[in-house]
Amino acid sequence: MERDRTTERRGRLTFRRAAPPRVDRQELAAIFAGGFLGALLRGGLAQSLTTGPDTWPWATFIVNVLGAFLLGYFITRLQERLPPSLYARAFLGTGLCGALTTFSTMTLELLRMIEGSHWTLAAGYTAASLACGLAAVFLSTKLVRRARLRA
Repeated sequence: MERDRTTERRGRLTFRRAAPPRVDRQELAAIFAGGFLGALLRGGLAQSLTTGPDTWPWATFIVNVLGAFLLGYFITRLQERLPPSLYARAFLGTGLCGALTTFSTMTLELLRMIEGSHWTLAAGYTAASLACGLAAVFLSTKLVRRARLRA
């Protein structure tokens, strides 16, 4: 409960409840549609590139770096180049990129590498995932901003 206003009555505190948040059904539909598409893309790639705990998990690595690139591109473009659109951001950012990328799978793969004593592979995968993800966001943001200067 939100504690916006408090009064003292016979030794008890009285709280006023905050109004429940309003749900935008169109925004939820945009997130759902983008998430559906992102999950299909990730699932298709994961099935085509299966690996074991002693090999580089290419499917997860590719979707995470690609998702970071796309998220940087979409969000920068939507915020700086196009008129504001809650639904485009929900569809592309939260839905598509949110379902395409997967931190939980990356963590599970790292745990399997560590349990199999593949320490070097786990350290390299962690470092490469973070470095390439950050580089992808940086590059996509720069590409969007550079295109604006030329236009």
